[in-house]
Amino acid sequence: MPSSVVRARILISGIVQGVGFRYSAYMIARRLGLRGYVRNLPDGRVEAVAEGPEDKVREFINWCHRGPPAAVVEDVKVEWETPRGDFKDFDIII
Repeated sequence: MPSSVVRARILISGIVQGVGFRYSAYMIARRLGLRGYVRNLPDGRVEAVAEGPEDKVREFINWCHRGPPAAVVEDVKVEWETPRGDFKDFDIII
């Protein structure tokens, strides 16, 4: 039985900008078949919104706790939202 579709807004803080976090998150999310986006925030955090099967979104969140090799993740906050189905793909927002 397939997982239900969920949506999570993830805020990652630490040394997460300028270390390939967005690109790595993009590649992981695409591999997992998720939809949404990842972007840098002006305050130094990275924000990701991921929508897809619950098990895949949770796998993505687990990856966010580590990030790419050059990142130093200090905190990850997850806000569960109602899935909207408004994303066609997973993108990097510049």
